[in-house]
Amino acid sequence: MKNVKECIEACLACAIACETCATACLNEHDVQMMKNCILIDRDCADVCSLTARLLARGSKHGEHLAKECREICLACAAECEKHDHDHCKKCAEACRKCAEACAA
Repeated sequence: MKNVKECIEACLACAIACETCATACLNEHDVQMMKNCILIDRDCADVCSLTARLLARGSKHGEHLAKECREICLACAAECEKHDHDHCKKCAEACRKCAEACAA
């Protein structure tokens, strides 16, 4: 991995964006319609947080998890892009940046 620091920072920013999105989705008028978004937001936030921690400590599993993180970030971005809410748009953007950083 070329830039571990960049990946860690992107993962942390993505985790925050995903948590923010999930919370905002819970407050939307039709929560049931936002169910898939909330579920993947929470999973993505957890994977991003763990990836950042493993990379920060230099774990031999960090780079492997970064690949998985990229996959879930892309899936989360695709789900968030289905919605026209500001928080979903911000989350999708953070997920795309994280996926790019984890791929590097």
